[in-house]
Amino acid sequence: MTAAPIEPRPSRPEVFSTTPLREAARVEGWERHNAESLVALTCRPVTGATFDAAEMNLQLNEVHLARVRAARHTVERSAGLVEEKPADAIAVYAGLRGDALLEYDGVRRVLHPGQLLVCDVDRPFLRGFGHGLEELAVKVPRQAFAERTGLPSMPTPLVVEAGPGQNPHRRALVQLVGRALRAVDPVPADEDAILDLVSVLATEGRVAPSTAHRSAAKAFIEDHLADPTLSAADVALGAGVSERHLSRLFAEAGTSVPRHILARRLDRAFALLSCPTEPDLRTVDIAQRCGFTSASYFSAAFRKRFGVAAGDVRRGALA
Repeated sequence: MTAAPIEPRPSRPEVFSTTPLREAARVEGWERHNAESLVALTCRPVTGATFDAAEMNLQLNEVHLARVRAARHTVERSAGLVEEKPADAIAVYAGLRGDALLEYDGVRRVLHPGQLLVCDVDRPFLRGFGHGLEELAVKVPRQAFAERTGLPSMPTPLVVEAGPGQNPHRRALVQLVGRALRAVDPVPADEDAILDLVSVLATEGRVAPSTAHRSAAKAFIEDHLADPTLSAADVALGAGVSERHLSRLFAEAGTSVPRHILARRLDRAFALLSCPTEPDLRTVDIAQRCGFTSASYFSAAFRKRFGVAAGDVRRGALA
């Protein structure tokens, strides 16, 4: 009997850096890369300063994720650039380091690390990074955004505050995207969870309660995947809903809490098995790290999901 075809291997981030480029070509190279991978921008480095930048990109089915690091500079998306190279997307920017100036429709505002910006990138804006830049970015196609939120656009930028007691959906989104874009041992992104979180944040919670509750539940699951005792009751408690309601939420999405947990654990296991950076890590160790207590159950579930043995994936990665 022929094994089922393996599912597409979880994609891994790709890295672009200006460091190998001649200094005189770095700005042009950075602009060209962003126009192809994220959003077309005009970049202006600080006069007299050396410009260097790097970007880690991960394209999912619909959503594009990026982790951006750069020296001091300003970027502008002018009306002319919007017309010439429309992105047809909504972007979410989460600052990790350094204050950032935002100028949008003639209004200026300084954003601080931890705050999250949601905006329509087909409306002109200017952003300045006087202390350098390190941030996460999420680009959502306009159609996918409209389907989730019922909104055709973001007419004005939205800033989501950070800090203790602030929006838990902001924290969950930053963690999900940050883990997917780690340089070492990245966690496969849950695109559906990311889209739900963006929709909750962009509408300031004015989405169907089921979307908000399901996104909270998925965020809790991501935080506890390695816990072999994780149960639907734990997830319901973590999301602040009843177990019965939680079951309905996942059923509406065509799955169940146990099936979702298993799928995420298997995705995580595939990513670890196919990563050669820890050659001494055995298949059984990876299974345990992903919350599996039975090696035989893990092997059977892995083969059923991907159509290949876990050991074969590991050997292929280390070959």
